[in-house]
Amino acid sequence: MSDIDRMIREREAESPGFETMVEQELTELRIGLLIKELREKSGLTQEELARRMHTTKSAVSRLENRSGGARLETLEKVAHALGKELVIEFR
Repeated sequence: MSDIDRMIREREAESPGFETMVEQELTELRIGLLIKELREKSGLTQEELARRMHTTKSAVSRLENRSGGARLETLEKVAHALGKELVIEFR
């Protein structure tokens, strides 16, 4: 078990729900990083993606930097603007 895993388990014992919160934050971080990666692979700036999504550069920046949870509608706009298909899976 890594030090981080041990710390999460200890905090979970003190504050039930802590582990779930960490998992949610990591998911948001992964989504933001994926959006940034796809944008860069498409050769777009944040401003260009924002224009395609009919939003602002700061909104794209917040998405990429996981500032709050992205709504499904927003993720669909990102996918459309990047010429991608949004697929959600339950595992």
